[in-house]
Amino acid sequence: MIDIWQYIVNIFTYNESRPIIFTEASFWIFFTILLFGYSIVYKKHLLRTLYLLLFSYFFYYKSSGLFFVLLIFATICDFTTGILIPISSKKWVRRLLVGVSVSINLGVLSYFKYSYFYIDTINHIFGTNLEVVNYISLWTNQIFSSHFDTSTIILPVGISFYTFQTISYTVDIYREKLKPLRNILDFGFYVSFFPQLVAGPIVRAAEFIPQIYKKFSLSRQEFNYAYFLILNGLIKKMIISNFISINFVDRVFDNPLSYSGFENLMATYGYAIQIYCDFSGYTDIAIGVALLLGFRLPINFNSPYKAINITDFWRRWHISLSSWLRDYLYIPLGGNKKGKVRTYINLMITMFLGGLWHGANIRFVIWGGIHGVSLAIHKLWVSIFPEPKIKSVTWKRFLSGLITFQIVCLAWIFFRSADIDNAAKMLHQIFNRFGFSSILSNLTSQLNIYGLILIGFAIHWIPVSFKETYRGAFIKSPLVLKIIATLIIAFIIIQIKTSDIQPFIYFRF
Repeated sequence: MIDIWQYIVNIFTYNESRPIIFTEASFWIFFTILLFGYSIVYKKHLLRTLYLLLFSYFFYYKSSGLFFVLLIFATICDFTTGILIPISSKKWVRRLLVGVSVSINLGVLSYFKYSYFYIDTINHIFGTNLEVVNYISLWTNQIFSSHFDTSTIILPVGISFYTFQTISYTVDIYREKLKPLRNILDFGFYVSFFPQLVAGPIVRAAEFIPQIYKKFSLSRQEFNYAYFLILNGLIKKMIISNFISINFVDRVFDNPLSYSGFENLMATYGYAIQIYCDFSGYTDIAIGVALLLGFRLPINFNSPYKAINITDFWRRWHISLSSWLRDYLYIPLGGNKKGKVRTYINLMITMFLGGLWHGANIRFVIWGGIHGVSLAIHKLWVSIFPEPKIKSVTWKRFLSGLITFQIVCLAWIFFRSADIDNAAKMLHQIFNRFGFSSILSNLTSQLNIYGLILIGFAIHWIPVSFKETYRGAFIKSPLVLKIIATLIIAFIIIQIKTSDIQPFIYFRF
């Protein structure tokens, strides 16, 4: 009896070492239970919203512990601001309200994400010995006599994503592109909807909120498409991304001098496909799970490594973030409407801040800087030499795409490396100790790793028409074939799965 009670307690208690994520059986048990109750309430708007809201809060609690309080705080703050903005008759009051909302959101985000950076900078400049204090833990200890660590600040899972969502909500109301919600349950549901809560896509209120009031609809074709997306996402994450990461990429990036330049280059390419499969795999699962509940989330990736220039890359990679940065940062800065020099400056500012969004570290700034400079150079090039019809010239398209891919991979070195020193070591190995004589033996000894990297890129680069063919074949296939495919995929995942949880890369952002 005690064991059963302890098991029940564990289900409803946050465990930092066992978060509830898409790649764990606990999530699919959670989702199965959710679907069972959802089949009862899905026809009634208020019950459906409340039901999914509660499950979303539980999901976030199991993913991030007591940090779900921050989610509630952001919800109350921006819901209230959204109500007040349109009823204010004076423009300066509306500006003040949206400014307060943005400041609070960015303030909370900055506290958790950049406190160490701020304190280290102040100590370095002024010679002080300030220390970071986790005030959330401190206040919790004072109120509940608990014993949480007050000297360490842990980044709440998904805070960057839902913060950007709530900011876009208040800004769009200020711009009169959106009417405020009058029911805080609906707004809370929009902010906390669990499939995309912790790693995106960043969903605009105008895209999601109208769906809350629509009747549930899910055709058989959509159900099968959602099924396909979930399986596709699991394959990307658990078969390709995790295997490449554990068995090759992590080892090389952790100690680049122990490997030849060729291996360092292959690890760079490996990370390129690893992070794509990891992040787009999460997005595929999120879109599939949301679709099964009757909600349509926007596409977040569109074969980014097929890009023929760096601008094209950002139209394909993390689309919800790049479009957010464009609409709420680049355009308000002036975009390309204030001359060429100002355009290049705006691009650099946007990409630098896009880098800092990932973390307060110089390597992210360099990553953003590489993309910012590349975007500026591309705009300058196009202004001097009007863009040719590159799509009709195969060799030009190939060459342009190859150059773009190398630039993106160069940036990935800084993005992935533990620090600038390790990034410099990788570049040194690639350019000075390539190890041409050992390439063949290395290929032979690492055939399974390189083969999987090649398969990952091959799937990524195959024509869209072919992808639509096999996706359509899966959707139209009999249920028994889908079950067989699922069992085969599950068997492969079990065979290669490690005992340790491999969280999605973008959970840390």
